[in-house]
Amino acid sequence: MIEKPLFDALPEQPVPEQPLGKPRLLEPVRDQVELRAMDIDSLIGQDHSARLIWDYVQQVDLRELEDAIKAREGRPGHPAITPRLLLALWLYATSEGVGSARALARLCENHDAYRWLAGGVSVNHHTLADFRVGQGALLDRLLSENVATLATCGIIDLGKLAQDGVRIRASAGATSYRRRARLEEHLALARDVVEQLKREVDDDPAASNLRIRAARERAARERGERVQAAIKKLGEVEAQREGKKANCKKTDKPKEPRASTTDPEVRVMKMADGGFRPAYNVQVVTVAAEQIVVAVEPSTVGSDRGLMRPMLEKVHQCFEGLPARYLADGGFMAAGDIEWAHDQSVAVYCPPTQSKHGTDPFEPRKDDGPGVLAWRARMNSDEGKTQYRPRAICECIHARWRNWNLIRLNVRGQVKVTAVMLWHALANNILQAERMLRTHRITTA
Repeated sequence: MIEKPLFDALPEQPVPEQPLGKPRLLEPVRDQVELRAMDIDSLIGQDHSARLIWDYVQQVDLRELEDAIKAREGRPGHPAITPRLLLALWLYATSEGVGSARALARLCENHDAYRWLAGGVSVNHHTLADFRVGQGALLDRLLSENVATLATCGIIDLGKLAQDGVRIRASAGATSYRRRARLEEHLALARDVVEQLKREVDDDPAASNLRIRAARERAARERGERVQAAIKKLGEVEAQREGKKANCKKTDKPKEPRASTTDPEVRVMKMADGGFRPAYNVQVVTVAAEQIVVAVEPSTVGSDRGLMRPMLEKVHQCFEGLPARYLADGGFMAAGDIEWAHDQSVAVYCPPTQSKHGTDPFEPRKDDGPGVLAWRARMNSDEGKTQYRPRAICECIHARWRNWNLIRLNVRGQVKVTAVMLWHALANNILQAERMLRTHRITTA
């Protein structure tokens, strides 16, 4: 007997449809307060470049800066920021393309690498800005010591150096250039403003407005000083032109010289793209094959001709010796510099410029000295062309600086520009030497 289910005869019950509710999501809540434990040393990896730069600054001698600090144990005064921290911050910032003191101060608060370097020390942009442009002599010494150490360890060879120039846009507008008459008008106007502000302070020395008027007076006084410096620079340019008038044609009508009221020392130069803009012609001496900078010197002369000897003299002053071989491009070709280098037992490798008359540039000429004759024969030989070939490698340093945002300077004056270029040279050498040592360890392993 087959038993039927008890409720087989009941009608099928429909299942009611359940409405879909809102999805459960994890939403960010940013107004809550958190207490988080953090290990500063774990913010960056062990092979981070910031650690390399900190290891470097730990080894350099900074006693001249530390001795100038007035805050001493047992005496009142707020403790000063260690110069090693400021040096490390700017070296790392330079290698990362940061050239603004305000931007660097912000990065020390919200970027892990800069927070690791700062180590909880609060820095402000005024201190950073003053340190960046005020340590030219220290940076020059550190660069010389760095190069000497690399040479002593056998990493580089100072017997073969290369020189090249790189034009960097200056912090001055093309419209800031004025002729003498206009500069004298600006100078008179600035002096009138200063005198007027002084009279206002004397007549109404209100404490609420004193700071504002003092700032206006300082701005007017600084502008007058820049205009006065521009007039002085204009006198130098006029004197140079007077010396060159004998070589000019009678039909030539030279334009009246002008000077910038923003940066009186800078001149308008022809840039790599063919345009003309205010710029500095930075001379760079390198160990080209190893991409190590030996010396830097910003110049206000647009042409490279005649700048070989000053850089050789700078190298001799820093390292008490001259290289046996010196590589330069055709723009540096000056007979006087080649003759001087020949007298100093320096073999110059510099390609001659093409003659307008189509003559062979390697053929001796009647006014050639012994140095120029030896140079022509040297550059016409296969051995000379082979020796000259590594010169192009120094362009890699310029490209690296461009990647570090060295496109337009944000400082004014040749002294400050020199300090900025020394920052770039020293940062380049520290990182490049580490790459060379790492490659050497890999090849010898």
